[in-house]
Amino acid sequence: MGDVLVTGATGGIGTALVDALVAAGHRVTAVGRDVARLNVPGIEADLAEPGTLAAAVEKLGEVRALVHCAGISPIEAVADASPETWRRTLAVNVASAAELVRLALPALRRSRGHVIFVNAAPGMTGVPRWSAFVASKAALRELAESLREEEAVHGIRVTTVYPGATATDLLGEVRSTFGRPYDPEACIQPHSLAAMIVWVLNAPADSYPCELSVLPSPR
Repeated sequence: MGDVLVTGATGGIGTALVDALVAAGHRVTAVGRDVARLNVPGIEADLAEPGTLAAAVEKLGEVRALVHCAGISPIEAVADASPETWRRTLAVNVASAAELVRLALPALRRSRGHVIFVNAAPGMTGVPRWSAFVASKAALRELAESLREEEAVHGIRVTTVYPGATATDLLGEVRSTFGRPYDPEACIQPHSLAAMIVWVLNAPADSYPCELSVLPSPR
């Protein structure tokens, strides 16, 4: 059984996911910055520079799944966002995912593996002051759709997860910047979302969810 590669493993969702995967008996390799502080093997890589990833993952072993949790979320109006804001957001949120998939494809084809992209909340579109983030998530959705069609012949599964409000520090910062209230207890808990992602990876041989929208339960 190959490893599950997880990007964004030091974030709120990623940390919970690593713990859930390990508890379920999966071998996990974290990909990103500062991964040495985790209790799993790690590959130090800068997802803001996708061109450097090939060298970082040069000794990639067998892979049965890749879960892209990494993401940044700058809040700027179109009138204020610099080219660097756009470049960095698209690099971390989608271009690095595409490059890691490309590099892992030989192993994923051998294992008839699974690629999971953690996207934005269900139906998110046209959010003022959040154009770079929303655009990157639209691109991530299209990456998933294309990859699913291209790699079905090799048995690779591709799932997009659309989580609603999840109780992370990042969401707290985003809500604060937008001037909106943030109540972690009213949100999806990271360990709950992680459990659902593990469930997706454990889907039966004859079927799997290609999209999964997750919402907080009514209070």
